[in-house]
Amino acid sequence: MPSNSEDLLQLIRESRKYVTHLQQLGVDMVETRDSLIPSEPIKSTVTISSQPLPRQRDKAVVTATTVKAATSTSFDTLFGDIAVPGERLCPSTESFEDIHQDIGDCTRCPLHLKRTNVVHTEGNRKARLMFVGEAPGADEDIQARPFVGRAGQLLTKIIEAIGLKREEVLIGNVNRCRPPGNRPPTLEEASMCKPFLLREIAIVQPEVIVTLGNTAIQNLLGAKQGITKLRGKFQDYKGIKVMPTYHPAYLLRDPSKKRETWEDLKKVRDYLDSKKTSN
Repeated sequence: MPSNSEDLLQLIRESRKYVTHLQQLGVDMVETRDSLIPSEPIKSTVTISSQPLPRQRDKAVVTATTVKAATSTSFDTLFGDIAVPGERLCPSTESFEDIHQDIGDCTRCPLHLKRTNVVHTEGNRKARLMFVGEAPGADEDIQARPFVGRAGQLLTKIIEAIGLKREEVLIGNVNRCRPPGNRPPTLEEASMCKPFLLREIAIVQPEVIVTLGNTAIQNLLGAKQGITKLRGKFQDYKGIKVMPTYHPAYLLRDPSKKRETWEDLKKVRDYLDSKKTSN
């Protein structure tokens, strides 16, 4: 029966394509209502309640809703999403000044012993785009401003290359005090500063956050992979797009990575442009 065999093979191919499509949308399981109906009548003397009984039915409804939400956000999948965002970031009513007051002359970790200044996040507090780096360097520690040294000058050029000005974006670091010798902050040091960064993100609610280097992406998202594996692919932080890319200081050491960084930032530019057009 060659015709039946060919039909079966075609059905298998189409099923595989459909499963692949659902996986790209982030759907792990789809239940139909028919599958929830018992094959045999229920024999029981218990009175059937008018309230919905099986939890599986609720689960099916949620799954169906998830599928609908995934298809309705197909616009965003063009920019690297592999799953529908889950938890959304709640807007904050506090101010940057509230956060600065809480930080004060911070002595929460050993970095305060050798720092010159606490370096706060800087820029447009209504920015659509935010950059998050690792920690201040020597120039930043002296001037009490983020990204003002050679790496900062390169970052400014990158921002201008995607059609923005430095004062239009928000720029900060995971840590606000310079680690000795410009080493990466330890987990303990980062954990002291991270809550203040998250509070700033909640205030601004940027559309995209560009994380610069390993420390930034690992602290913001708890990522286990390194930047070389994560870069160029949009991640999600409570409904906010996150684009991991190389730190400008690394680009100064290895200029060959500038091309990859440019590709990452073009995706950010295109996403922001598309959102502006769709609104």
